[in-house]
Amino acid sequence: MVSALGQPNLISISFFVIFVILTLGVTYWAAKKTKTSSEFYAAGRSITGFQNGLALSGDFMSAASFLGISGMVALKGYDGIIYAVGWLVGWPALMFLLAEPLRNLGKYTFADVLAFRLKQKPIRIVASVGGILVTITYSIAQIVGSGKLINLMFGLPYELAVLIVGGVMLLYVLFGGMIATTWVQIIKACLLLFGVTLLVILSMAKFGFSLENLFSAVETKFGRTALEPGGFASSPIDSISLGLALMFGLLGLPHILMRFYTVPDAKEARKSVAYATSFIGYFYIIIPIVGFAAAVLIGREQIAGIDKGGNMAAALLAELLGGTPFLGFIAAVAFATILAVVAGLTLAAASTISHDLYFNVFTEGRATEKEQVSVAKKATVVFSIVGILLGILFKDQNVAFMVGLAFAIAASGNFPALILSILWKNFSTIGGVSSILVGSVSATLFIIFSPTVWVDVFKFQEAIFPLKNPAIASMSLAFLSAFVFSKLFPDTNAIERYESEKVRVYLGVGAE
Repeated sequence: MVSALGQPNLISISFFVIFVILTLGVTYWAAKKTKTSSEFYAAGRSITGFQNGLALSGDFMSAASFLGISGMVALKGYDGIIYAVGWLVGWPALMFLLAEPLRNLGKYTFADVLAFRLKQKPIRIVASVGGILVTITYSIAQIVGSGKLINLMFGLPYELAVLIVGGVMLLYVLFGGMIATTWVQIIKACLLLFGVTLLVILSMAKFGFSLENLFSAVETKFGRTALEPGGFASSPIDSISLGLALMFGLLGLPHILMRFYTVPDAKEARKSVAYATSFIGYFYIIIPIVGFAAAVLIGREQIAGIDKGGNMAAALLAELLGGTPFLGFIAAVAFATILAVVAGLTLAAASTISHDLYFNVFTEGRATEKEQVSVAKKATVVFSIVGILLGILFKDQNVAFMVGLAFAIAASGNFPALILSILWKNFSTIGGVSSILVGSVSATLFIIFSPTVWVDVFKFQEAIFPLKNPAIASMSLAFLSAFVFSKLFPDTNAIERYESEKVRVYLGVGAE
């Protein structure tokens, strides 16, 4: 099979242009409705549970999910499904543990929850550091992915591709805020679910719509090992650590958590997670079929020949089954996926800088709404420029470790402090500060010293830290430091405010 990948073609470019024009139209409409800080950060709390569920799934089904999992299953077999399962099981935990407390306690960012009964300044500063660290590492992975995708699709220079993505995403956030970002997410989620469903139907038609026939073909071509664990994660502790990072990392991702402030109340927040879990569950159940079908119909050698990580498996399968038009559509969907996720991340970073640092720390709550939105827009521009520059800088690096780093920092730095501030009466300000710092710093250092970076990127003979993903160690350290420092330095004010926090969590009294 001779692929059109890397050759500019009119159909593919047309799909890209149509999507960009459509979403910029949405941004123009949203810009006219975005006047206050509440509209910029939280869409005026006017999004319904169903709409927010679609937007949440759009925020979460990133290029790593769509291109990465299908490619991993195609090249590694059964073990690629670990990522799909890990990312999916975090959603019920999010619904039952955090959705309602977040909506009732917070205003715009997850740091609002921590600051509800802990000392404002220190907790907001460290929570901002943790949040920005997650958003910047996650967005670099997406930006590099987009550069590679457009580079492979159309043969455009990598740097130009990164500039296009950064520029369009900047327009969404700068002019439309959360209203535009939400509707871009909804459009992208619908396109992605439609595209993957069509890809699965066309794939299954080749196997008589029988999973048994598909798996038999995989076994015949690659042997039984392709359908058994051990192709990717050989150590059980590594598998558990990766699972913890994927599951609890979700509960610490700032751009996911801030979506709960866009709905009017806690009931709609719970509904939105239920809808999101349904859409994401459906997506993750069918995406491995794409990977297995690509492995059989195209072959691992050709997939790896175009991209070593297998990220073009879905695009190659689309071209084989539907020709250049379907390839163009799937490429545009992948591009939309990246744009929407990066827009969500940028808005999360901007709201952290403007709301947590500028409004609550620097001006101590005295800034006007106009000043807050102005600072948020300036922060958006700065974050976008930094993201584009880092995306160009990391051009030749393996970005898989960046997604792992983002989830490991979120699971270790943000999640322990967030859950303890809601559930543990004796949690103190110093306990919260130490938990975020110890979790974030240890996760970052462990990843640098792990086989993923120390051996694969820096080319040292042996890794200092043995695990590929550090979550099991860094999360444990974060919880331990939170417990030890809360006991050593108790916070009487935080203990006294716990009862009023509990009333607001469960009854919503005083929630915006």
